[in-house]
Amino acid sequence: MHGDRDAFGILAGRVLPRLVGTAGLILRDPDAADDAAQETLVRAWRDLPGLRAPDRFDAWLHRVLVRACADHVRRRSRDRARAVRGEPERSASDSSQHLADRDEMERALGRLSVDQRTAVVLRYYLGLSHPEIAEATGQPIGTVKSRLSRALDHLQAALAADARVGVPKEGST
Repeated sequence: MHGDRDAFGILAGRVLPRLVGTAGLILRDPDAADDAAQETLVRAWRDLPGLRAPDRFDAWLHRVLVRACADHVRRRSRDRARAVRGEPERSASDSSQHLADRDEMERALGRLSVDQRTAVVLRYYLGLSHPEIAEATGQPIGTVKSRLSRALDHLQAALAADARVGVPKEGST
């Protein structure tokens, strides 16, 4: 048992940065991303004996992460219903073009539904295939393809709208 714990600790250390990054893109909140990644590792440790196909560990772990993110969104929605509170503001940073472009993309991603954003992150950030996304989210492959298509349409429209209106980028006033 101690060897299993050590092996899992090594594995967790290797996947944690990727889990935090993925959750951050889905949830758009660094603290929530840390919480979701930690919750994913706790659930993975608890549910590991039920993993039937060890060669599918990554897909299984992504599915656990997606569920942890969805649970966080549900909790956040309930909390907002109880008490209205503002989102934490992002700190001002460099006005470099790279950061401005990233902010513009984050704004566009924020306009997507959680399901669409999840599909985009799994596809374009983690590079998962449609079948892998379907497995990770528990959705039919047709739903995955549809969500990705709609998400890309919405992203393109949001970026075009921001360009037309001249939405100010972070660091420029």
